[in-house]
Amino acid sequence: MHRSRLAGFIIDSKTTDLEGSTAFWSAALGLARTGSGGDTYEGLDGTPRDLAIEVQKVDHDSRVHLDIESTDVDAEADRLEILGAKRIGKVHTWWVMEAPSGHRFCVIRAKNVETKSGWTDWP
Repeated sequence: MHRSRLAGFIIDSKTTDLEGSTAFWSAALGLARTGSGGDTYEGLDGTPRDLAIEVQKVDHDSRVHLDIESTDVDAEADRLEILGAKRIGKVHTWWVMEAPSGHRFCVIRAKNVETKSGWTDWP
């Protein structure tokens, strides 16, 4: 058995102005900025919604992608493949996947399982 939940979303921004992109999304969503991950990403405070939200500088077209966190990344990827998703590639400890609709998303390792809400238990 494993558990999974929507962890949050990443705002992939094809930009040379990460600061400006983050300022826009912070104001648009009414979320305070939580800090920088160098020149690659900046966090927004999704704590009231129990979500991780980041603005990330990327080389591909701008889009939003979801992160699903799981207590067993491989088991969750297997479950999602049965539903029609496909694995695009493994990066560090997570899987980049693609839904049948073409949307990209990531399956990441769960953190703070005991303190977060919204978990679904899977056989």
